[in-house]
Parts: sequence; C-alpha cells; structure tokens
Amino acid sequence: MIAHLEAARVLPADAHDALLIGRVHVEGTGAVVVQVRPDGVFDLSHLAATCSELLELPGAAAAVRASQGKRIGATPDILLNSAYDARKPSLPWFLAPCDLQAIKAAGVTFVASMLERVIEEQARGDASRAEEVRAAVVSVIGEDLAAVRPGSAEAARLKEVLVAQGMWSQYLEVGIGPDAEIFTKSQPMSSVGTGAEVGIHPASTWNNPEPEIVLAVNGRGQVVGASLGNDVNLRDFEGRSALLLGKAKDNNASCAIGPFIRLFDDAFGIDDVRQCDLAMQVLGPEGFVMQGSSAISMISRDPLDLAGQAIGANHQYPDGFMLFLGTMFAPTQDRHGPGQGFTHVVGDIVAVSTPRLGTLVNRVNTSDKVAPWTYGTAALMRDLARRGLPR
Repeated sequence: MIAHLEAARVLPADAHDALLIGRVHVEGTGAVVVQVRPDGVFDLSHLAATCSELLELPGAAAAVRASQGKRIGATPDILLNSAYDARKPSLPWFLAPCDLQAIKAAGVTFVASMLERVIEEQARGDASRAEEVRAAVVSVIGEDLAAVRPGSAEAARLKEVLVAQGMWSQYLEVGIGPDAEIFTKSQPMSSVGTGAEVGIHPASTWNNPEPEIVLAVNGRGQVVGASLGNDVNLRDFEGRSALLLGKAKDNNASCAIGPFIRLFDDAFGIDDVRQCDLAMQVLGPEGFVMQGSSAISMISRDPLDLAGQAIGANHQYPDGFMLFLGTMFAPTQDRHGPGQGFTHVVGDIVAVSTPRLGTLVNRVNTSDKVAPWTYGTAALMRDLARRGLPR
C-alpha cells in the first residue's frame, strides 16, 4: 500500500494552487482539522474545531488561505503513515476529510449505471444471468438514453412505452423521472480515508467499487468544495431486493472519502467539477487489472440540482453533508469466468483519481475483517473537550 501513497501520486496535479483541507489523527489529541500543502500539514483548530464547522465559516476559503496554523508534519510522511498495514500509531495519519456531516449519495445519475441497475433488478442479483438479461433489456430500451432529460415530457412518454412493454423499473423511475434518488450512504464519522481498507460484506459474491465525485455542502446548502469517493456496492444484495439497499451500501468501511476536500476558490469551482474525468484502477492480488473511467460531463442531472434535491424546505442538515454524485462506471469485465462479470476479491487495491482532486486509494477486505469503527461523534466531542476547543 505504501507505494500507492507517495505524495506525487496522491496530491492534485496543481497542488501548489489547490486549497486542500483534511483531517489527521494525532496521538493523544484525536482528530485534527488541517490544511494540506505540498510542504506540510498545518493545524486549523484556531479557525474551527471540526471540518463541519470550518465549512460553515463565511469566506472559509479565504480564512484557510490566510491561516498560519501550527505545522503538524511533512505531507509525504503523513501520507505514507496512512497505509493501513504500515501505520505507526505514534505518528499522524490521514482520516477521511469530513466529520459531523451526513453522508448522502445520489443514485442512478448516469445512463450506463442506470442500465446496470435495471439488469441487477431483472437478474435478481444473480451475476451468471447478467449477460442474458443485459441483451434483453437493451433490445427493449436501447443504450442511448443520454438525450432524455429527467422529468421532461419526453421522459414521461418513454415511461408509458416501457410500462406497456412490462419493462419499467424503479431504477428508470429515478434515472429519468422528476425525482432523483438521494439516500443515506453511511453515518457521520464512519467513512474511511486514503490508505485504509474498504469493506465488502463477507456474504456477497457480486460487488464492485463506485468511483465518484463527492460534494462538500454546508448547512446552508452551499456547495463549498469537492472530494473523491468510493461508494462500495453489493450488486447481489441490491439486485435481490431494493429493500436491501441499506445492507448493500452501509457496511463497516464500505464508504471511502478523500484524500482531501478541495475548497472552491478562484482556481477551482463547480464548473471544474462538471468537467472532471474520473479514472479508476483495480489491481488484484492474482495479477488481475481493471481500468475504468467516469466523466461527470455525462451526468444526467446537474450536480447543483442533486444538492438542491438533498436539502431545502423539506430536509435540513445543520452540520452539512457530503454528497456522492453517482457513477457511470459499471464493471462488466469477466474475472472468474465467461459471463461472470466483475467482483472484488480480498486484497484488491482500488485507486480513484482525477488530476484536480488527487487520488484516493484503498485495499479491499471483508467488512468483518476490516478494523472496526470505534471513533464516533462521542469520542470526537470528548477529545475536543480535553483540548479545550468549543463543541
């Protein structure tokens, strides 16, 4: 894992201009909000006790840029110590960059993944039937749904046709209907950061990574930054029943966010997010290699529309939220035999990257073998009280 955490690989290509914030674990202190620069990691506790509080500050980006916080350590050293298998507890390591924010996700926001969700549903979670079902679904609805605007009159007419042919799906409903799918991915404080292990349920035999952009949204509904995420997904559980979505999505360490949050400023904003091309690589312990990509420009709903559907008069998030934007990457590459498609094995190394946000890298294990989640909100509050910081 250490080889994947070199600063040149993890930091954004324009790291010297990027306004990056994160969180590090410091022995005897707990989780500390920091600014990350190529030359070092600097304490931001004088500005805010938590990441959530920092993102609520008016002019947060300017405040961070002007900050003169205490230097905690060298960025390359802290990155290398973030490797789950080489970590020295006495030294700082990176955590997921968010803390008290709710962790939300938008589903079925790309045509490619929408088709795969329909296939999961029709195959009832059986990977061996995926190719057969894929051919049947495409023969009816086609592959080119990108031109259909969600919620439009054209989408409503398409729905009528598909219902008449018995091919309407709950995934098509949220993919091209008026209402986006916004769900709770996992709990505040539960996401893991770069260098950590991510978890798949030990009973799952068909699962995959989901490389995504993650928006950082404050309690006022303002999108103030972006990060990378891996929305680890169990295709067999969700395919069996949509009511198993919680079990398919929310397991120990099944949510990875990082390496940092890049705050919006004059050098990087929502228009840059709209143009991001995500790259994903899976390196298997047996030599298997899979490459994939996801272009945010192909998204069916604008990122700001998705954020607006998550928060408003009907739902508030006083501590803000992190919003996964969904993925167009749905792996179909055979790994264990013809027609079996892709599924993870223990030991896979997954890297999600884009030049302006850097690289998030994790190793796959089963959720019962990954380090248990023990540092929650109560632990954070105790640490802040001990440090004399406001809560």
